[in-house]
Amino acid sequence: MSTAIEKKGLVSAEVIEIYENRDLAEKYAAMTVPKTFIGETLVSSGLQPEDYFVESLIAGEPVEYVRPSGREDLREYDIVVIGAGPAGLTAALYAERSGLKSVIFEKASIGGQIAITPIVENYPGLGSIAGKTLVELMANQTMEYSSILQGVDVSEIKKENGGFEAATGRGVYRARAIIIATGAGSKKLNAAGEDKLAGRGVSYCATCDGYLFKDGKNVLVIGGGNSALTDALYLDSLGAHVTIVHRRETFRAEERLQQSVFQRNIPVMWNTIVKEVIGERVVEKVKIEDVKTRKTNIIKADAVFIAIGYEPNSALAEKLGLTMDEEGYIKVDGRMRTSMPLVYAAGDITGGVKQIVTAVSQGAVAALTAFEDIANPYWKKQVS
Repeated sequence: MSTAIEKKGLVSAEVIEIYENRDLAEKYAAMTVPKTFIGETLVSSGLQPEDYFVESLIAGEPVEYVRPSGREDLREYDIVVIGAGPAGLTAALYAERSGLKSVIFEKASIGGQIAITPIVENYPGLGSIAGKTLVELMANQTMEYSSILQGVDVSEIKKENGGFEAATGRGVYRARAIIIATGAGSKKLNAAGEDKLAGRGVSYCATCDGYLFKDGKNVLVIGGGNSALTDALYLDSLGAHVTIVHRRETFRAEERLQQSVFQRNIPVMWNTIVKEVIGERVVEKVKIEDVKTRKTNIIKADAVFIAIGYEPNSALAEKLGLTMDEEGYIKVDGRMRTSMPLVYAAGDITGGVKQIVTAVSQGAVAALTAFEDIANPYWKKQVS
């Protein structure tokens, strides 16, 4: 839209409020926003830095992040980084500054969870900053050194000839070391109808999709931690009729968030779980159950926002046979080494404290450790 305003004679745009135009929303599978189409072609899904968004408009197709120029055909790297969240971006930056050639693969959106965070208020030195802006600052700095290939998935990693081979849709990339920074995704309820209506009223991102249910729509927020209560307060501020559904009889969230919820008189259904999400094309009703009495009830709802925590994106780690904890997070030592030499992990995929500053520090440590280990392999016996 901003492009159309800037270049009226060259670009025209139409904004569709998808909740009020359900036929078009279903036609373009656009219950999660923003999505940009040129004609019938999807050119952009989600938030993008402005220069890449403009390139996608000119090209008429999605544009990958690929930098610096002149390295696109390189297939031999010192380090392959998987994941372009704060941990992966920092790891590649530190690797390159240590003299190690690196490439980052990101199958989804650059920035991970930060990209969908409206405001970040606890990143040192920046005060209050939009998550999208922070992502752009990090990505642009990293791209001065390393290549980021967005929309490229790493399907498999194999140990070959003293190094590793990463299989992708763009070919096989060889590396001396691997840094896994794949993060963690939102946990599912595993309730009936959840998958069917995902993106059609079932959402895992209130800041992404909450605006669609403003002005009196009935929404449920599932969970009792910081994320759930933050989502509930955000949706309430939009004018939605919010009800929190929590399986326990007390919240786990910070005290200040609990106080805000109670001060706003947001209803809470304690000791309650969601059994089924009901609707033909979009969410219409939800079947809930009291965990103590086992009584069920069906209530009307326009949306269900699920905020019950995260689960690690650990498929590659499992294929590699890395040691993981009982929740599926990769186990690392203090230097971010995994159970396999020259494979490191950083960020939310390691569990623990899920904060941007933690991910950034772990990414730096992983890269510097890789630099040291490549020069002096700690697992090999020293010959006197």
